[in-house]
Amino acid sequence: MNTSTNAPANASLRIVRLANFVAPASGGLRTALRELGKGFKLAGHHPVLVVPGEKHSDCETEQGRVITLPGPMLPGTGGYRVLLDKRRVAALLEELAPDRLEVSDRTTLRWTGRWARRARVPAVMVSHETADGVLRTWGLSENLSRRAADALNVRTAHTYSKVVCTTEFAEREFVRIGARNVVRAPLGVDLMNRRPTLRDAALRETHARADEKLLVMCSRLSVEKRPGTALDALESLRGRGVRAVLVVAGNGPLRARLEQRAQERDLPVTFLGHVADRSLLGALQASADICLAPGPAETFGLAALEAMACGTPVVASSSSALPEVIGSAGATAANDGDAFADAVEMLLDRPERERREAARARAECFGWGTAVDAFLTAHDAAVPVRPFARAEGAA
Repeated sequence: MNTSTNAPANASLRIVRLANFVAPASGGLRTALRELGKGFKLAGHHPVLVVPGEKHSDCETEQGRVITLPGPMLPGTGGYRVLLDKRRVAALLEELAPDRLEVSDRTTLRWTGRWARRARVPAVMVSHETADGVLRTWGLSENLSRRAADALNVRTAHTYSKVVCTTEFAEREFVRIGARNVVRAPLGVDLMNRRPTLRDAALRETHARADEKLLVMCSRLSVEKRPGTALDALESLRGRGVRAVLVVAGNGPLRARLEQRAQERDLPVTFLGHVADRSLLGALQASADICLAPGPAETFGLAALEAMACGTPVVASSSSALPEVIGSAGATAANDGDAFADAVEMLLDRPERERREAARARAECFGWGTAVDAFLTAHDAAVPVRPFARAEGAA
């Protein structure tokens, strides 16, 4: 076991990262894990990612070593698996002897904070969602959600060396309980492979006629993402005489119900399921007029930021962190279809070139290089020198 917690600032560290709720077709978390791992590796460190899967695997990748341990699939989640065998995970951690531990699961893996304390390994918990926000989306009252979240967050803040929050929005619930070990580290977007020049006229014609507005939602179709709001917004727009269509990229347990709703209401919605081809997804994002991000508890919103990097403005839930991320380059709305429709119309009233340039410019504030540096700083790890930091934002 590696018990040294005072490695030199320029030392190469083995950073072991644990994550649950990562399905093969999941989006934001898988993207973040991949890009951060690539950045850690390029900085000279040794990232190791441990995730659940159908069977055991162990391989070297562009993001470092990736180990899959067998984990059961959670019913009704559309493919999410979890690492439930604590003994096996603990044994693997002993074998890996990490210099740093990074955990992306605030519930079923919280016990690893205690393991890290006993092993004298500095450990960080990454807050990818607000606990009270998720609890509210599952039907708990605001009062009960806050009380349960506060109790959970007190234990989390006490157990881990640091809590990493990607936005001020995500940080608030820890500030509320007086946690003093919270650090801010934003996520990012691939500014080279997500760019306005991916706009594809032929692809657009596949989904929308010349006189129609193309709306896109890239989201997991699960209750906490509130994907039904996008369909409600489309219905509201069409009721006002706005010729609009919606393309949904993503899968999840609510897909069948959403397809039925679209059919019953005679709404022009195309469900693509999970789009594995990232080039195709980028072209779709770049070819849309507006991207919808209705998730009310998002703490960053990577899919929305990708759309903005492609020059497509975003309408996001005002109760999420996205207002902080999209700034004045997009629009926010209350969590109902009419409000989202209002915001869509407001964005469409802007000259197309102006709104697309504003979206791209805002996205350029969130390159992955900046995110990697912030996460490495949270780990007290060596950060690479980036003399041309803005170069990654080239369109």
